[in-house]
Amino acid sequence: MYNSLKHHGLLNTKPKISSSFKLGILGGGQLGKMLIQAASKWDINIIVLDPDEQCSCATLCHEFHHGSFKDYDTVYNFGKKVDLLTFEIEHINIDAIKDLELEGLKVFPQSSALTIIQDKGLQKQFYQSHQFPTSSFQLFNNKEEILTAISNNTISLPFIQKSRKEGYDGKGVILIKNENDLSKLFDVPSLIEEYIAIDKEIAVIASRNENGQIITFPTVEMEFSEEANLVEQLICPSSIPNKIDNKAQKLAMDIIEQLDMVGNLAVEFFISKEGEILVNEVAPRPHNSGHHTIEANLTSQFEQHLRAILNFPLGSTKLVSPSVMINLLGEPNHEGNVVYSNIEKCLSKEGVNIHIYGKKTTKPFRKMGHVTITDENLDKAKEKANFVKNNLTVISYE
Repeated sequence: MYNSLKHHGLLNTKPKISSSFKLGILGGGQLGKMLIQAASKWDINIIVLDPDEQCSCATLCHEFHHGSFKDYDTVYNFGKKVDLLTFEIEHINIDAIKDLELEGLKVFPQSSALTIIQDKGLQKQFYQSHQFPTSSFQLFNNKEEILTAISNNTISLPFIQKSRKEGYDGKGVILIKNENDLSKLFDVPSLIEEYIAIDKEIAVIASRNENGQIITFPTVEMEFSEEANLVEQLICPSSIPNKIDNKAQKLAMDIIEQLDMVGNLAVEFFISKEGEILVNEVAPRPHNSGHHTIEANLTSQFEQHLRAILNFPLGSTKLVSPSVMINLLGEPNHEGNVVYSNIEKCLSKEGVNIHIYGKKTTKPFRKMGHVTITDENLDKAKEKANFVKNNLTVISYE
Protein backbone atom coordinates (compact mmCIF):
# COMPACT_ATOMS: atom_id res chain seq x y z
CA MET A 1 0.00 0.00 0.00
CA TYR A 2 2.81 2.44 0.90
CA ASN A 3 4.55 1.92 -2.44
CA SER A 4 1.25 2.14 -4.28
CA LEU A 5 0.37 5.51 -2.70
CA LYS A 6 3.90 6.77 -3.31
CA HIS A 7 3.68 5.75 -6.96
CA HIS A 8 0.42 7.66 -7.40
CA GLY A 9 1.66 10.77 -5.56
CA LEU A 10 -0.90 10.49 -2.74
CA LEU A 11 1.33 10.08 0.31
CA ASN A 12 0.99 13.55 1.80
CA THR A 13 -2.49 14.51 0.61
CA LYS A 14 -5.92 12.98 0.90
CA PRO A 15 -7.15 12.11 -2.61
CA LYS A 16 -9.85 14.59 -3.59
CA ILE A 17 -11.84 12.02 -5.51
CA SER A 18 -12.05 9.08 -3.16
CA SER A 19 -14.47 7.39 -0.81
CA SER A 20 -13.12 9.35 2.17
CA PHE A 21 -12.81 12.95 0.88
CA LYS A 22 -15.67 15.23 1.99
CA LEU A 23 -16.56 18.52 0.33
CA GLY A 24 -18.78 20.78 2.42
CA ILE A 25 -21.18 23.34 0.97
CA LEU A 26 -22.65 26.14 3.06
CA GLY A 27 -26.11 26.69 1.64
CA GLY A 28 -28.50 24.21 0.09
CA GLY A 29 -30.30 26.23 -2.59
CA GLN A 30 -30.40 25.80 -6.33
CA LEU A 31 -26.72 26.69 -6.81
CA GLY A 32 -25.77 23.94 -4.40
CA LYS A 33 -28.08 21.54 -6.20
CA MET A 34 -26.42 22.18 -9.56
CA LEU A 35 -22.99 21.96 -7.92
CA ILE A 36 -23.92 18.51 -6.58
CA GLN A 37 -25.16 17.46 -10.02
CA ALA A 38 -21.79 18.45 -11.50
CA ALA A 39 -19.88 16.70 -8.68
CA SER A 40 -21.84 13.48 -9.21
CA LYS A 41 -19.82 12.83 -12.38
CA TRP A 42 -16.74 12.40 -10.19
CA ASP A 43 -18.56 10.77 -7.25
CA ILE A 44 -17.47 13.46 -4.79
CA ASN A 45 -18.93 13.15 -1.29
CA ILE A 46 -20.96 16.29 -0.64
CA ILE A 47 -22.11 17.47 2.79
CA VAL A 48 -24.53 20.42 2.95
CA LEU A 49 -25.55 22.82 5.72
CA ASP A 50 -28.79 24.78 5.37
CA PRO A 51 -31.52 26.11 7.69
CA ASP A 52 -34.28 24.70 5.47
CA GLU A 53 -34.81 20.94 5.80
CA GLN A 54 -36.72 21.02 2.48
CA CYS A 55 -34.05 22.93 0.55
CA SER A 56 -33.09 21.95 -2.99
CA CYS A 57 -30.01 19.99 -1.83
CA ALA A 58 -31.54 18.11 1.09
CA THR A 59 -32.28 14.86 -0.77
CA LEU A 60 -29.36 15.03 -3.22
CA CYS A 61 -26.29 15.36 -0.99
CA HIS A 62 -24.54 12.49 0.79
CA GLU A 63 -25.10 14.14 4.19
CA PHE A 64 -27.45 16.97 5.13
CA HIS A 65 -26.99 19.07 8.26
CA HIS A 66 -29.84 21.27 9.43
CA GLY A 67 -28.63 24.59 10.81
CA SER A 68 -27.84 28.23 10.13
CA PHE A 69 -24.84 29.15 7.98
CA LYS A 70 -24.90 32.52 9.77
CA ASP A 71 -24.28 31.03 13.23
CA TYR A 72 -20.63 30.83 14.35
CA ASP A 73 -20.78 27.54 16.25
CA THR A 74 -22.87 25.81 13.58
CA VAL A 75 -20.51 26.81 10.76
CA TYR A 76 -17.38 26.07 12.78
CA ASN A 77 -18.55 22.61 13.82
CA PHE A 78 -19.70 21.85 10.29
CA GLY A 79 -16.30 22.85 8.96
CA LYS A 80 -14.58 20.38 11.30
CA LYS A 81 -16.45 17.54 9.55
CA VAL A 82 -15.16 18.24 6.02
CA ASP A 83 -11.86 18.25 4.10
CA LEU A 84 -12.66 21.28 1.93
CA LEU A 85 -15.33 23.93 2.35
CA THR A 86 -17.12 26.12 -0.20
CA PHE A 87 -20.39 28.04 -0.26
CA GLU A 88 -23.24 28.87 -2.59
CA ILE A 89 -24.32 32.02 -0.75
CA GLU A 90 -21.95 34.69 0.53
CA HIS A 91 -23.98 35.72 3.58
CA ILE A 92 -22.27 33.25 5.91
CA ASN A 93 -20.49 33.60 9.26
CA ILE A 94 -17.11 35.03 8.31
CA ASP A 95 -15.57 34.68 11.78
CA ALA A 96 -16.07 30.92 11.76
CA ILE A 97 -14.53 30.75 8.29
CA LYS A 98 -11.46 32.69 9.42
CA ASP A 99 -10.93 30.43 12.44
CA LEU A 100 -11.30 27.29 10.33
CA GLU A 101 -8.69 28.63 7.91
CA LEU A 102 -6.30 29.38 10.79
CA GLU A 103 -6.67 25.77 11.88
CA GLY A 104 -5.69 24.54 8.41
CA LEU A 105 -8.99 23.94 6.63
CA LYS A 106 -9.04 25.09 3.04
CA VAL A 107 -12.05 27.30 2.36
CA PHE A 108 -12.62 28.50 -1.20
CA PRO A 109 -13.31 31.23 -1.99
CA GLN A 110 -11.17 32.49 0.92
CA SER A 111 -12.29 34.69 3.81
CA SER A 112 -9.98 37.49 2.65
CA ALA A 113 -11.99 37.88 -0.55
CA LEU A 114 -15.33 37.19 1.13
CA THR A 115 -14.75 39.95 3.73
CA ILE A 116 -14.55 42.49 0.91
CA ILE A 117 -17.40 41.09 -1.14
CA GLN A 118 -19.86 40.71 1.77
CA ASP A 119 -19.74 44.50 2.28
CA LYS A 120 -20.72 46.50 -0.80
CA GLY A 121 -18.99 49.55 0.65
CA LEU A 122 -15.70 47.66 0.90
CA GLN A 123 -16.31 46.32 -2.61
CA LYS A 124 -16.54 49.83 -4.03
CA GLN A 125 -13.46 50.96 -2.11
CA PHE A 126 -11.60 47.93 -3.50
CA TYR A 127 -12.49 48.93 -7.08
CA GLN A 128 -11.50 52.51 -6.36
CA SER A 129 -8.14 51.61 -4.77
CA HIS A 130 -7.23 49.33 -7.70
CA GLN A 131 -8.45 51.83 -10.28
CA PHE A 132 -11.15 49.56 -11.66
CA PRO A 133 -13.82 51.70 -13.38
CA THR A 134 -16.96 52.01 -11.28
CA SER A 135 -19.66 54.61 -10.62
CA SER A 136 -19.07 57.40 -8.08
CA PHE A 137 -20.25 56.62 -4.56
CA GLN A 138 -20.45 57.78 -0.95
CA LEU A 139 -20.91 55.76 2.25
CA PHE A 140 -23.47 56.54 4.96
CA ASN A 141 -24.34 54.99 8.31
CA ASN A 142 -28.10 55.68 8.32
CA LYS A 143 -31.04 57.40 6.65
CA GLU A 144 -30.55 60.63 8.61
CA GLU A 145 -27.04 61.08 7.24
CA ILE A 146 -28.33 60.60 3.69
CA LEU A 147 -31.10 63.19 4.15
CA THR A 148 -28.58 65.65 5.60
CA ALA A 149 -26.28 65.11 2.61
CA ILE A 150 -29.20 65.78 0.25
CA SER A 151 -30.10 69.02 2.05
CA ASN A 152 -26.43 70.08 1.91
CA ASN A 153 -26.27 69.24 -1.82
CA THR A 154 -23.51 66.70 -1.13
CA ILE A 155 -25.53 64.18 -3.13
CA SER A 156 -28.17 64.88 -5.72
CA LEU A 157 -31.21 63.10 -7.08
CA PRO A 158 -31.62 60.65 -8.73
CA PHE A 159 -29.34 58.07 -7.08
CA ILE A 160 -29.09 54.39 -6.19
CA GLN A 161 -29.06 53.26 -2.56
CA LYS A 162 -27.57 49.87 -1.69
CA SER A 163 -27.45 48.23 1.72
CA ARG A 164 -23.83 47.49 2.54
CA LYS A 165 -24.65 43.98 3.75
CA GLU A 166 -27.17 41.18 3.17
CA GLY A 167 -28.44 42.37 -0.21
CA TYR A 168 -28.89 39.88 -3.07
CA ASP A 169 -31.11 39.29 -6.13
CA GLY A 170 -32.18 42.92 -6.22
CA LYS A 171 -32.98 43.03 -2.49
CA GLY A 172 -31.38 45.90 -0.61
CA VAL A 173 -31.19 48.04 -3.77
CA ILE A 174 -33.48 50.95 -4.58
CA LEU A 175 -33.60 53.75 -7.13
CA ILE A 176 -34.47 57.09 -5.55
CA LYS A 177 -35.79 59.19 -8.43
CA ASN A 178 -37.19 62.23 -6.64
CA GLU A 179 -38.16 63.65 -3.26
CA ASN A 180 -41.34 61.54 -3.18
CA ASP A 181 -39.13 58.43 -3.04
CA LEU A 182 -37.14 59.55 0.03
CA SER A 183 -39.59 57.78 2.36
CA LYS A 184 -38.39 54.49 0.81
CA LEU A 185 -34.77 54.99 1.95
CA PHE A 186 -33.28 52.11 3.96
CA ASP A 187 -32.22 53.12 7.47
CA VAL A 188 -29.10 50.96 7.44
CA PRO A 189 -25.40 51.42 6.63
CA SER A 190 -25.43 51.87 2.88
CA LEU A 191 -23.73 53.33 -0.13
CA ILE A 192 -25.16 55.93 -2.45
CA GLU A 193 -24.18 55.51 -6.07
CA GLU A 194 -24.38 58.02 -8.85
CA TYR A 195 -27.27 57.18 -11.17
CA ILE A 196 -25.93 55.95 -14.51
CA ALA A 197 -27.97 55.95 -17.72
CA ILE A 198 -27.40 52.33 -18.75
CA ASP A 199 -27.29 51.04 -22.30
CA LYS A 200 -26.60 47.39 -21.47
CA GLU A 201 -25.80 45.15 -18.50
CA ILE A 202 -23.30 42.36 -19.05
CA ALA A 203 -21.48 39.78 -16.94
CA VAL A 204 -18.29 37.73 -17.10
CA ILE A 205 -17.57 34.72 -14.90
CA ALA A 206 -13.87 34.26 -14.13
CA SER A 207 -12.48 31.12 -12.49
CA ARG A 208 -9.11 30.72 -10.75
CA ASN A 209 -7.41 27.72 -9.14
CA GLU A 210 -4.68 27.59 -6.48
CA ASN A 211 -2.00 27.37 -9.14
CA GLY A 212 -3.10 30.78 -10.40
CA GLN A 213 -4.63 29.57 -13.67
CA ILE A 214 -7.46 31.90 -14.74
CA ILE A 215 -10.10 31.24 -17.39
CA THR A 216 -13.19 33.30 -18.20
CA PHE A 217 -16.51 32.35 -19.74
CA PRO A 218 -17.81 34.25 -22.78
CA THR A 219 -19.49 37.53 -21.92
CA VAL A 220 -23.27 37.41 -21.47
CA GLU A 221 -25.85 40.14 -21.94
CA MET A 222 -28.54 40.48 -19.29
CA GLU A 223 -32.07 41.85 -19.47
CA PHE A 224 -33.79 42.73 -16.19
CA SER A 225 -37.37 42.72 -14.99
CA GLU A 226 -38.06 46.22 -13.67
CA GLU A 227 -40.86 44.93 -11.42
CA ALA A 228 -38.81 42.17 -9.75
CA ASN A 229 -35.36 43.77 -10.20
CA LEU A 230 -34.11 40.33 -11.26
CA VAL A 231 -32.48 38.94 -14.39
CA GLU A 232 -35.33 38.05 -16.72
CA GLN A 233 -33.32 36.92 -19.74
CA LEU A 234 -29.67 36.22 -20.51
CA ILE A 235 -28.17 36.08 -24.01
CA CYS A 236 -24.89 34.50 -25.09
CA PRO A 237 -22.99 35.49 -27.11
CA SER A 238 -23.57 39.15 -26.32
CA SER A 239 -24.00 41.83 -28.97
CA ILE A 240 -21.41 44.21 -27.50
CA PRO A 241 -18.48 45.46 -29.62
CA ASN A 242 -15.23 43.47 -29.40
CA LYS A 243 -13.40 46.39 -27.76
CA ILE A 244 -15.81 46.45 -24.81
CA ASP A 245 -15.96 42.65 -24.67
CA ASN A 246 -12.18 42.38 -24.44
CA LYS A 247 -12.09 45.04 -21.71
CA ALA A 248 -14.77 43.23 -19.67
CA GLN A 249 -12.88 39.95 -19.98
CA LYS A 250 -9.60 41.55 -18.85
CA LEU A 251 -11.26 43.38 -15.94
CA ALA A 252 -12.81 40.14 -14.68
CA MET A 253 -9.42 38.42 -14.78
CA ASP A 254 -7.69 41.35 -13.07
CA ILE A 255 -10.30 41.53 -10.31
CA ILE A 256 -10.15 37.84 -9.38
CA GLU A 257 -6.35 38.04 -9.43
CA GLN A 258 -6.23 41.15 -7.22
CA LEU A 259 -8.62 39.44 -4.79
CA ASP A 260 -6.23 36.43 -4.86
CA MET A 261 -9.41 34.37 -4.95
CA VAL A 262 -9.88 30.68 -5.74
CA GLY A 263 -13.19 29.60 -7.26
CA ASN A 264 -15.75 31.31 -9.48
CA LEU A 265 -16.19 35.08 -9.50
CA ALA A 266 -19.13 36.55 -11.40
CA VAL A 267 -18.44 40.16 -12.38
CA GLU A 268 -21.41 42.30 -13.38
CA PHE A 269 -20.86 45.41 -15.50
CA PHE A 270 -22.84 48.41 -16.68
CA ILE A 271 -22.27 49.87 -20.13
CA SER A 272 -23.32 53.50 -20.06
CA LYS A 273 -25.11 55.34 -22.86
CA GLU A 274 -21.71 56.92 -23.60
CA GLY A 275 -20.13 53.47 -24.07
CA GLU A 276 -18.18 53.48 -20.79
CA ILE A 277 -17.82 50.13 -19.01
CA LEU A 278 -18.24 50.18 -15.21
CA VAL A 279 -17.93 47.42 -12.63
CA ASN A 280 -21.21 47.05 -10.76
CA GLU A 281 -20.86 44.12 -8.34
CA VAL A 282 -19.23 40.73 -7.97
CA ALA A 283 -20.37 37.40 -6.53
CA PRO A 284 -17.81 34.79 -5.28
CA ARG A 285 -19.62 31.62 -6.38
CA PRO A 286 -21.54 30.07 -9.25
CA HIS A 287 -24.00 32.67 -10.44
CA ASN A 288 -27.31 33.15 -12.21
CA SER A 289 -25.46 34.65 -15.18
CA GLY A 290 -23.77 31.30 -15.82
CA HIS A 291 -26.64 28.80 -15.71
CA HIS A 292 -26.72 28.49 -19.50
CA THR A 293 -23.19 27.01 -19.45
CA ILE A 294 -24.63 23.61 -18.45
CA GLU A 295 -25.86 23.14 -22.02
CA ALA A 296 -24.09 25.88 -23.98
CA ASN A 297 -20.38 25.47 -23.04
CA LEU A 298 -17.85 22.65 -23.03
CA THR A 299 -17.44 23.12 -19.27
CA SER A 300 -20.29 24.34 -17.06
CA GLN A 301 -19.70 27.01 -14.44
CA PHE A 302 -20.46 24.39 -11.75
CA GLU A 303 -17.82 21.95 -12.95
CA GLN A 304 -15.41 24.86 -13.32
CA HIS A 305 -15.97 25.92 -9.72
CA LEU A 306 -15.19 22.37 -8.62
CA ARG A 307 -12.08 22.25 -10.79
CA ALA A 308 -10.92 25.56 -9.30
CA ILE A 309 -11.41 24.74 -5.61
CA LEU A 310 -9.95 21.23 -6.05
CA ASN A 311 -6.96 22.80 -7.87
CA PHE A 312 -7.57 20.77 -11.00
CA PRO A 313 -6.78 22.15 -14.47
CA LEU A 314 -9.59 24.49 -15.52
CA GLY A 315 -11.82 23.31 -18.35
CA SER A 316 -12.40 24.88 -21.74
CA THR A 317 -15.20 27.46 -21.71
CA LYS A 318 -15.68 27.31 -25.48
CA LEU A 319 -19.22 28.09 -26.57
CA VAL A 320 -20.89 25.00 -28.05
CA SER A 321 -24.08 26.78 -29.07
CA PRO A 322 -25.66 30.23 -28.87
CA SER A 323 -28.16 30.30 -26.03
CA VAL A 324 -30.82 32.24 -24.20
CA MET A 325 -31.52 31.63 -20.52
CA ILE A 326 -34.70 32.75 -18.78
CA ASN A 327 -35.46 32.56 -15.07
CA LEU A 328 -38.65 30.85 -13.94
CA LEU A 329 -40.14 33.19 -11.35
CA GLY A 330 -43.21 32.73 -9.21
CA GLU A 331 -46.19 34.48 -10.75
CA PRO A 332 -47.62 37.59 -9.04
CA ASN A 333 -50.56 36.83 -6.73
CA HIS A 334 -49.52 33.20 -6.37
CA GLU A 335 -48.22 31.88 -3.06
CA GLY A 336 -48.30 28.32 -1.76
CA ASN A 337 -47.79 24.81 -3.13
CA VAL A 338 -46.24 25.02 -6.56
CA VAL A 339 -47.26 23.69 -9.96
CA TYR A 340 -45.61 24.34 -13.34
CA SER A 341 -47.99 24.84 -16.24
CA ASN A 342 -47.36 23.92 -19.90
CA ILE A 343 -44.11 22.03 -19.35
CA GLU A 344 -45.00 19.47 -22.07
CA LYS A 345 -45.81 22.25 -24.53
CA CYS A 346 -42.41 23.86 -23.98
CA LEU A 347 -40.47 20.59 -24.09
CA SER A 348 -41.88 19.95 -27.55
CA LYS A 349 -39.56 22.70 -28.83
CA GLU A 350 -36.07 21.57 -29.85
CA GLY A 351 -33.26 22.89 -27.67
CA VAL A 352 -35.46 23.76 -24.65
CA ASN A 353 -33.81 22.61 -21.40
CA ILE A 354 -35.92 23.05 -18.27
CA HIS A 355 -34.32 23.09 -14.81
CA ILE A 356 -36.67 22.91 -11.81
CA TYR A 357 -34.99 23.71 -8.48
CA GLY A 358 -37.27 21.60 -6.29
CA LYS A 359 -38.65 24.33 -4.05
CA LYS A 360 -41.94 23.10 -2.60
CA THR A 361 -43.72 26.44 -2.39
CA THR A 362 -43.85 29.47 -4.65
CA LYS A 363 -44.34 33.17 -4.00
CA PRO A 364 -44.26 36.22 -6.28
CA PHE A 365 -40.94 36.53 -8.14
CA ARG A 366 -39.24 33.70 -6.22
CA LYS A 367 -36.64 31.92 -8.38
CA MET A 368 -38.12 28.47 -8.98
CA GLY A 369 -36.06 27.31 -11.94
CA HIS A 370 -34.55 28.35 -15.24
CA VAL A 371 -34.78 27.39 -18.88
CA THR A 372 -31.86 27.40 -21.31
CA ILE A 373 -32.71 27.46 -25.01
CA THR A 374 -29.95 26.52 -27.43
CA ASP A 375 -29.97 26.90 -31.19
CA GLU A 376 -27.37 27.38 -33.92
CA ASN A 377 -29.25 30.57 -34.78
CA LEU A 378 -29.46 33.06 -31.89
CA ASP A 379 -32.57 34.75 -33.30
CA LYS A 380 -34.37 31.39 -33.37
CA ALA A 381 -33.26 30.77 -29.77
CA LYS A 382 -34.79 34.12 -28.83
CA GLU A 383 -38.05 33.18 -30.55
CA LYS A 384 -38.23 29.93 -28.58
CA ALA A 385 -37.39 31.82 -25.38
CA ASN A 386 -40.35 34.14 -25.97
CA PHE A 387 -42.57 31.10 -26.52
CA VAL A 388 -41.41 29.62 -23.19
CA LYS A 389 -41.90 32.94 -21.37
CA ASN A 390 -45.45 33.19 -22.70
CA ASN A 391 -46.39 29.62 -21.83
CA LEU A 392 -44.40 28.17 -18.92
CA THR A 393 -45.74 29.68 -15.71
CA VAL A 394 -45.13 29.02 -12.02
CA ILE A 395 -48.39 29.09 -10.08
CA SER A 396 -49.80 27.83 -6.80
CA TYR A 397 -52.71 25.58 -5.98
CA GLU A 398 -54.75 24.91 -2.86
